[in-house]
Amino acid sequence: MCGIIGIAKTRDDAVYELYDGLLMLQHRGQDSAGIVAFDGKKFYDRRGSGLVRDVFDEKDMRVLKGNMALGHCRYTTCGDCNEIDEAQPFFVNAPLGIYLIHNGNLTDIEALRKKVLTQYHRHLRTGSDTELLLNVFADQIYKVMKAAPKKKLSDVVFDATKLTMDRVTGAYSVITLIDQVGMLVFRDPHGIRPLVMGKKETSTGTEWAFASEDVAFKALGFVTVRDVKPGEAILVQKNGEILSHQCVKGTLNPCIFEYIYLARPDSMMNEISVYKTRLRMGAALAKQIKRAKLHIDSVMPVPDSGRPLAMQVSQELGIKYREGLVKNHYIGRTFIMPNQKMRQKSIRRKLNTIELEFKNRNILLIDDSIVRGNTSKQIIELCRQAGAKHVYLASGAPPIINPDVYGIDIPTRSELIAHGLTIEEIRKTIGADALFYQTVEDLVAAAKAGNPKIKKFHTGVFDGGYVTPEVTEDYLQQVEREGRGAKQRDSDLPLPLSGTL
Repeated sequence: MCGIIGIAKTRDDAVYELYDGLLMLQHRGQDSAGIVAFDGKKFYDRRGSGLVRDVFDEKDMRVLKGNMALGHCRYTTCGDCNEIDEAQPFFVNAPLGIYLIHNGNLTDIEALRKKVLTQYHRHLRTGSDTELLLNVFADQIYKVMKAAPKKKLSDVVFDATKLTMDRVTGAYSVITLIDQVGMLVFRDPHGIRPLVMGKKETSTGTEWAFASEDVAFKALGFVTVRDVKPGEAILVQKNGEILSHQCVKGTLNPCIFEYIYLARPDSMMNEISVYKTRLRMGAALAKQIKRAKLHIDSVMPVPDSGRPLAMQVSQELGIKYREGLVKNHYIGRTFIMPNQKMRQKSIRRKLNTIELEFKNRNILLIDDSIVRGNTSKQIIELCRQAGAKHVYLASGAPPIINPDVYGIDIPTRSELIAHGLTIEEIRKTIGADALFYQTVEDLVAAAKAGNPKIKKFHTGVFDGGYVTPEVTEDYLQQVEREGRGAKQRDSDLPLPLSGTL
């Protein structure tokens, strides 16, 4: 999971708006950030580890000149999370100068790496699948140009995009800057990861923007036009004119986890309101909880992404909503701590209780998901220490039993608390007095209500319903054996700044 944004303006100050837009996508990745600007003749780039505000300063803004710019904030799911060389954007200089940023994960990494090295004869510097994708794309441009030297460059890049889509599998939303051509964006044929398009009319002409979420547009004055279609490529040429081409026939199968956890609640993705989806999830959860006939004094969210669900559960049950857990947003991320003891101590610094809301009360906690269960267990202990008589927990997501292969850092099955355990066994492990999980059917219905045209969502982490055919049981076992994408840190989920512990 990463945040990507590209802006094509009519003046050479694109980086200022791009920086503001990238800040709006910070919740999608905090490992590193990168920006490249293009003035039609020269590229200017900066990358660094950490948050956007820490990587770039005013000096960088003055250097990053151009009317086109793209930016990336990274959460590592493939490669080394601590390696600055793997920060995006990536660059190749042949056959054209190309900068590329990518959100998602390719699933054919090892076979693709071998092909790039032995057949395409291209050098790779990192373990990133983004570098692989860039080199495949560049090689296809080279082959199209060699086969048809007089072909217009706009047609060349569209043909090369189709050939790239034929050669790679997995999830990828991509924004590129290409010398002599302009800004090209494309989305995989299943539309797994999001990519949305916006525009702004100015006195000097039409300006265009592309981003992982439309929240990046709102502060910049861009109006959302539509989502980039699965299998589609869109080109903003150097003169500002826009072309689109359906490179491969696509079917929209978006990742359901975007609506549970990854996206900001004020985002619209694939014509679906993230906030409304979470309210519908809360309504479905409430039906389950009501049937249990528990005595509940108050409904309480695990901050921050559990709030919409908790508010709706509270309303449906007619039980008061209370904020009892207070999150300190200025404490560093707990999963980079070197050992479990330090992580636990940091969690207690990061999450405090309002004891008056717990003392002698039966509390229903609402969280977005339960992955390893470590954090859930500690939060329940905090509630008991604050004086709660009973602590019940409801998860907005169904039991997570499989890893994700399309760009979310959901770990191997052996680390997932729901893999191999019943709900009752999970309840006992985390110490809850009652435990409720969303059903897959209710989850899909909550998202689909926003856009009934979508026939299938990616739900593989819950039920094995992966949307690309190469993801089989043998593939999953191979990924786990190889430890592909594994990082030297411990987390309960990839933590957006707006999400939970």
